[in-house]
Formats: sequence, C-alpha cells, structure tokens
Amino acid sequence: MTPEQFKMAKAALGLSNPELADMTGLHRNTLNKLDKSEGKASTMQLVRLTLEAKGIQFLESGQVAAGPGVALGKRAME
Repeated sequence: MTPEQFKMAKAALGLSNPELADMTGLHRNTLNKLDKSEGKASTMQLVRLTLEAKGIQFLESGQVAAGPGVALGKRAME
C-alpha cells in the first residue's frame, strides 16, 4: 500500500486518521506516519486489512487500473 493509495482509500470512505485510529486501535500519529510512507510493515498490513474489510480494493500496476490505485468494492457500496 503506497501513501497515495492510503490517502485515496481514506478519502473514498470519508475517514480521517482519528476515525481510522479508533477502528484499528492505533494512535493517530502512527497513521500520520503512513501518510508519509514511514510506517512499519506490520502497521501497514493491519491498516490495509481494515480498509479492505470496509470495501476498499487495492490495485497494483496492470490490474484493471493503469497504475496503482484504489477502487470501491461491493462491500463499500452496500
């Protein structure tokens, strides 16, 4: 998950770092680090799984999109 994907995913769900912190149990300063690509791999994995559970689909280059990005999955539209 790139910092751009992280920001796009939060925007797609209308989430702020404090709201996502409540969902994950992480401190909002930890999430601020992810905005700058400074987070630990384990933190990124937890956040990614949390966002995917909310319906975010992360895409790699060559997958449906022309480059890295996010798309709303079925769960997000329910």
